[in-house]
Parts: sequence; C-alpha cells; structure tokens
Amino acid sequence: MAAVDPESAEMVADVSGLKVAIVHYWLVTWRGGEKVLESLLKLFPDADIYTLFYEKTVCQPYLKNNRVYTSCLDHVWLKSHYQMMFPFYPLGIRSLKLQKQYDLIISSESGPAKGIDNPDHTPHLCYIHTPMRYCWGFTQTYVDKIPRWLQRVARWRFNKLKQWDKTTIENVDSYVANSRNVAERVQRYYGKTAAICYPPIALELFDHDLVDNSKDYYLSFGAITPYKNIDLLIETFNQLDRKLIVIGNGSEKTRLEQSAKGNIEFKGALPMSDVIQYIRNARALLFPGEEDFGMVPLEVMSQGVPVIAYRKGGALETVTEVLDQPEKSTGLFFDEHTVLSLTDVIRRFESLEGYFDPGFIKDHARQFGEDHFLSVMSGHIRKLLDRSGVAQTDRLK
Repeated sequence: MAAVDPESAEMVADVSGLKVAIVHYWLVTWRGGEKVLESLLKLFPDADIYTLFYEKTVCQPYLKNNRVYTSCLDHVWLKSHYQMMFPFYPLGIRSLKLQKQYDLIISSESGPAKGIDNPDHTPHLCYIHTPMRYCWGFTQTYVDKIPRWLQRVARWRFNKLKQWDKTTIENVDSYVANSRNVAERVQRYYGKTAAICYPPIALELFDHDLVDNSKDYYLSFGAITPYKNIDLLIETFNQLDRKLIVIGNGSEKTRLEQSAKGNIEFKGALPMSDVIQYIRNARALLFPGEEDFGMVPLEVMSQGVPVIAYRKGGALETVTEVLDQPEKSTGLFFDEHTVLSLTDVIRRFESLEGYFDPGFIKDHARQFGEDHFLSVMSGHIRKLLDRSGVAQTDRLK
C-alpha cells in the first residue's frame, strides 16, 4: 500500500469501519477506472464488489481480499464482447442484488453502476468518471465505427439506454466527478451538482530519479479504442519521418497496425515496469483524444516527460502550456483533429524541446498523487454520512 500523508491518514481512520459495497461498471481490464477502485480499497479494504463482468485472470490479483458479485451477463462469450452488450446493461445491473446491509454504497460509474437497486436506502455516493459516453455527447463517435447497415439500430439502442440512464439519476445521494470537465457534464445532462476529486496517481511513480537519456521516439500509451483517436497518430506518423511507439490494446489495434508504416511500432499491453522505461525514454506523449480526465498524461509527467495533447476535455486540467515560458509548461496543445494541426504542434515542440524542465513537470504531476485523492474522497464520504443523519457510533460498529 502506498504511503499516505498525515492528513489523509486521519481521514482514512475516520471512515475505515464502514461496511461498504462498491459497484464498478465492469472488471475485464485494469486501466484508469480500476486504478480508482484500487485506491478506494485502501479506504475500505474489506468492501464487497459488485460488477457486470469479471475477468478473474486479470483482476483477481488486485481483489484477493474482496468478495466479488457479478451480474447475469457474466458469461464467457458475453464478457469477451462486453462493449457490444450495452443494450443489456440495464438487465445486468437489475440482476445485481446487494447481499447484506451496508453503511455506504459507492458506485464507480461510466456505465450503468449507479442503477443498482438500493432497497434499504443506504447512502449512495457516485464517483463518476463520465456519464455514459454512448448516450451523452459522444454517440456519433461510436455510431461511426459500426457497420453502416447497423447504424440505425445502434442509434435506437443507444437512445433506449439513455432513457433508462435518466431513470437512475435520483438513485444517487452525492455525485463526485473526476474532473471539472465531467462535473460540467453531470450538471448539463443530469441536472446535478457534482463535487470534484481528481483520480489518484500512484505515489511509487514519483520514486524514480529523473534521467537525461537520448530520446528518439514519441509515445502513445493507453487503450486503442475509437474515441482515443489513435488513428490520427498513425495517419500523421505515416507522413512524418519520426518514430512512434504505441503501447496498449483495444478494438482498433489490429486495423491500425495493418495501416502503419515501419516507423511505427505497436507493443501491445505491457507490465507497468516496462511502460515506465518506455516513458522515460520518450520525447513526449501524444494524447489526441478528448478524455473525461485522463490519468495517462499525469503518469507520463511523473517521469518528467512532456505531453502533446488535444486542446479539449480533461487534458485542459492536467497539461499546462505557457508558450513564452516552456520551462513553466508541462506540454503543448493542438486545436484540430487533423494531420496538419498535429504536425504543426510536433514541429513547434521540437523547436522548444530543450527548454522543458523535467523537474517542473514531475512536481506538477505530484499534485495529483494518490494521497490527495484519499484525503478528498474521505472528506466527501464524511459529508454524505453526516447529512444522512446516521450517528458516527452506528456507522463504525
């Protein structure tokens, strides 16, 4: 377990006796949302986990001390196509029944998790990574990746899911968003005010000394899915005499790998220890998607490496750009999803590359460390339980 600062430790002790159910949308990979779950389990190590799909080979090593309850959808074939199962998410979440009385429900939400039935009216805090992207604001992105003959049906099913999602808004007593970006979406789509608690960046990432190696490639790291816009990187580097390394897996990987030229290498999924080595030797991370928040840029910045990001979404809260003071910047932005816009910012970066300060970049990322997440989340939980009117002695039995 990572170290926690004294203020955080005091708050953790204040909530550690609670009986907690954590509802996480699905557990088939271990990426940003699951890292949040891992941190929540440092607050509540004995929490029960409820989820639509559970891939034990991937996730069980992180959940050895927890009972995991799964939905009626948790079968081998359905699990292997979990993203295509979206029309059945409401059925799956309805099949999940809380197995005991709890003091607190935490839904970790970018799918249907907040829709779990709560017959005892247990205080329910939703840590929301985003309202479901299929339904709210990004439907067309997903429709465009579906065969044309299925697009009308897909749009109809996304709308049905959206109507169901509306019925679950009032299930939640307190929304906590992972960014200002997502808090604004919660207000716009749900009509609810959300507090903000940035996701946790692992403290061990900051244990490394900064290195000044010769760096000869750009890096892409994360899921290779439609909204990440990795296709823009491939198209751009197919035209640039620059080396690009792509780390990660996802639905778009095979197609993009087939279209990539020899200066682009796909490494697939790697252990974090290997990823760190690739990060430390990269010139910069390329981050072309519109993310809800995006932990990857901060994980890269923890190694003193700058970020070139699309000027939209969560990157606006993590990447700082001061054009006349690159030593006070953590990266640069580009404004359009075009080869020309991305190429221009890469050339601008190369003209400024020597001025970026790895120590400044690392210190900026440290502000998002896991200790801050634990402290802030503990505070939001205490506020919710205080509002619920349950006595402290009753909560901590």
